[in-house]
Amino acid sequence: MRPIRFNHILVVTHLLDMSDYLPPTAYLPPIEFGQQAPGQLTRKIRHSPIHTLNDDVLLNIFYLYRLVVCDEYDVDGIPNFDWGGQRWWYKLAQACQRWRYLILASPSHLDLHLLCTHGVPIANMLAHSPPLSLAIYYREPDRETTEEDEEGILPALGHSDRVHYISLHLPSPKFQKIITIMDKQFPILECLYIGSRTEGDTSLLLPRTFQAPHLRHLALWRAALPIESPVLTTTVGLVSLWLIDIPPSAYFPPSSLLTWLSLMPQLESLTIGFYSPPPNRDIARQLLDAPIMTHLTLPNLRWFSFGGVSAYLEGLLARISAPVLSQLFIGLFNQLTFTVPRLLQFMGTTETLSFSAVRLTFGNDFAQLAALQLGEEMSDPFTVQIRCKHLDWQVSFAAQILDTLQPVLAVVEKFMLKHREHSQSSEWHHEVDRTLWRQLLRPLSNLKTLHVQTSLVGQLAGSLQTEDGEPPLELLPNLEEVV
Repeated sequence: MRPIRFNHILVVTHLLDMSDYLPPTAYLPPIEFGQQAPGQLTRKIRHSPIHTLNDDVLLNIFYLYRLVVCDEYDVDGIPNFDWGGQRWWYKLAQACQRWRYLILASPSHLDLHLLCTHGVPIANMLAHSPPLSLAIYYREPDRETTEEDEEGILPALGHSDRVHYISLHLPSPKFQKIITIMDKQFPILECLYIGSRTEGDTSLLLPRTFQAPHLRHLALWRAALPIESPVLTTTVGLVSLWLIDIPPSAYFPPSSLLTWLSLMPQLESLTIGFYSPPPNRDIARQLLDAPIMTHLTLPNLRWFSFGGVSAYLEGLLARISAPVLSQLFIGLFNQLTFTVPRLLQFMGTTETLSFSAVRLTFGNDFAQLAALQLGEEMSDPFTVQIRCKHLDWQVSFAAQILDTLQPVLAVVEKFMLKHREHSQSSEWHHEVDRTLWRQLLRPLSNLKTLHVQTSLVGQLAGSLQTEDGEPPLELLPNLEEVV
């Protein structure tokens, strides 16, 4: 087979900026190097007609070009596809008859899709196009979904045997007809994102009869699967699972989630977030009544995000380990005390979750504690956040979390205290007892550098001094610098 030169791919890229039709005798200028003298190279230009490339070479060029324009990337652990890039082959198929036949004869190799999205006459496209896989995308944040768009989604979903990707972010009322038509099996569906734009509406449920045995990515936001749904027990190839704002009607206990996770050996990204907090006593009773389960190892899990109450989190962390986890985010509903001893145990099972600094940020209605890895590219592999308004509650929360993590904080030499100045309010600005500040700092025994935002200096200063004005060495014995 003739080797592929990089400039061949560049020419294909250039063709997309030209007219829709390109004659088959168009030329491309490959670059060759010939030896003019010992140790010296000279650049030699030779023109070669593009139609002399054989079918295998052209297919490889098309395949590599698709990899360039159809990028897949992660946002918060959720795969995001370059949906517009799914049109990459449209103009190439119009270049000439040979290219069109070659592309349409290789739909699997080139991963061809028809893109069903805003402004596209779906029924007309389906009637006059080859029976290729479908990518359904109505998720533009700044674009309203018209009645024509709604009417186009329905015939696309009607071809359930061809639907490969679904990404819908619509107001809840617009989902009624759409959800009804999804009461069947989608045999080749790999990516499903369903999100409601309606704030506070958590009534959106997928049909009990919806099935997708080859699903790899599932993301539901302000939407849920019925508890009786077979989806989470039959999708053994799931790579990412994102369930956010889970409504009370679709609540599931920790034991059910653990059962589902045991059937997902390939899972890499997991996000679980509840819309409202169930009572801790109910969760404690569920854990006592749950059958004894063997400890579960998630060998491929790299991202884990949880939003709920500490009792539920503890029920999960006591029974799972994730050796390659690199990102852990925890969001907790407001509560007076935070008992999370299993958190330290769980973090000890990971091989890559490490940090060298801590940043504590106070906001108008939240406090966020982030453990950081400092370097050329700073990252925050561990973050825990709580929703509460009063500064004294926020400091108390942070002190309890730091106390729990004290054994892994021995390496931390840098601590940063910040707050969102633009969001500060009179309700937030409460004096904090110096004992709370000292409880906050005590676990950081190896601290050398303390960064304090100017507006917090007055709050913190008293805790660093004894009554005679001298700084207490027993609190931060290794402290060298306050910035």
